[in-house]
Amino acid sequence: MMNWMRMVSLTPSMAVCLVAMLLVIDSMGRCVFAQPPPQTGLIAEISKETLWRNRDGQGETWFHPRVCALPGPGGRTTVLMTLQVIGGSDYFGPVHWTISEDLGKTWTSPSPIPALGRDPVPGRTDGLMAGVCDVTPQYHPQTGTVLALGHVVFYKGKYFARKEQLARYPVYVTRSEDGVWSERKILGWDDPRGAYIYSNNCGQRVVRPNGDIQMSFTFGPQATNRMVAGVHASYDGKTLEVAEVGPALKNDHGRGLLEPSVTRFDGKYWITIRAENDRGYLSTSVDGLHWEPKKAWSWDDGTPLEMSTTQQHWLTHSDGLFLVYTRKDSSNANVIRWRSPLWVAQVDTDRLCLVRSTERVVLPIVGDGVNEPDKVALMGNFDVTNVSPFESWVTVGEWMPRDGYRGDVLLARIRWNKRNEVRSEKFEVRSFPSLFTRVFGDVHGFDLRVVGERFFAIDAGAGTAGDALAAVW
Repeated sequence: MMNWMRMVSLTPSMAVCLVAMLLVIDSMGRCVFAQPPPQTGLIAEISKETLWRNRDGQGETWFHPRVCALPGPGGRTTVLMTLQVIGGSDYFGPVHWTISEDLGKTWTSPSPIPALGRDPVPGRTDGLMAGVCDVTPQYHPQTGTVLALGHVVFYKGKYFARKEQLARYPVYVTRSEDGVWSERKILGWDDPRGAYIYSNNCGQRVVRPNGDIQMSFTFGPQATNRMVAGVHASYDGKTLEVAEVGPALKNDHGRGLLEPSVTRFDGKYWITIRAENDRGYLSTSVDGLHWEPKKAWSWDDGTPLEMSTTQQHWLTHSDGLFLVYTRKDSSNANVIRWRSPLWVAQVDTDRLCLVRSTERVVLPIVGDGVNEPDKVALMGNFDVTNVSPFESWVTVGEWMPRDGYRGDVLLARIRWNKRNEVRSEKFEVRSFPSLFTRVFGDVHGFDLRVVGERFFAIDAGAGTAGDALAAVW
């Protein structure tokens, strides 16, 4: 039996004060009574969960788990994830999707997205197939759709067609409000600079207020010396089109600049970029097209971070900008490209560097990265997403390329000490002000009661319970 607390009659101002003093929304969207957490930094805690297991090699090794948050039934948050099986270096199965209605506690069985499988290459009779990889989903609030963007990759038989990769380009599908996935579409860019490849390549994107997409391309007319540029694209819920591509950033080492990710913070766009000279790079832009000269990532004392051709991604809070990354460390000296563990640190946005004292492990290395590095699962292909004002996620598919391609799908929950006002997926999660309107709009005709962990508005006249905030959330 639930214990009822004493019924009280409140004025609107008293109601607001009561909520401000007593209510905290936990990571699952429940209203709970608790003391506010200590303000020792923006990140309150980081926890690790395993979503799918395959360390024993008896099942599927899921890869590229990337998520977006969208409004779900009853006003609750739904999390949609795309992922695909990995069976070898750059060898991926069809793209699947799965849904969680309880903020990651449980998931539906992954189902294939019909248009993101493998298609025969027109004009080829030798079995060359066009698959899809590096898919990143994003909710688009202006149309209520999900835009899932990746790029083509070519296979022959059970292998990545290393010597037969044709021109590579972005492809996408959309998911309508009623849950229907579209056919595969090409994001066209008729520019000779992208003759060999152009791609968003696992990159984070920003939905602009008018519904346009701010993103970036890695591109090049040949396999080496790829460039990165900012891209404005229009999107109407069905069709994604390139509107403008800005001047390029360059780095003439190996394949050049790869896997750019974009975010917006403090009135500017920020980009972080994978490179192949033991560094990663960042830059800023006012308009998302014209970028300042790139700067190698370093600590606040000027020491450069050693990064071996691996992506980085932004973790964006309204009161602070963070980077999630891999780097060289004594614990991972012999791990391939130092791709474990995953770290996070806050960005000094004035000096364009990382604050060393804020560095924390997001997902720890498992195993001996010095003496038995082949048994350490790599975590270099990961995703970062804000799922609520109180929680952000890092998702990754482990894999051991020299030990049977085994690995788990992991989720790191980053819980905030302070409410995050960033809407990374740009939909309005109901906040306290909107709850006040819903619950306290006619507070003189209502009394307030607490039942267990739920906060109710009680119709004083009828004596019936109205909306629970937990349900409204």
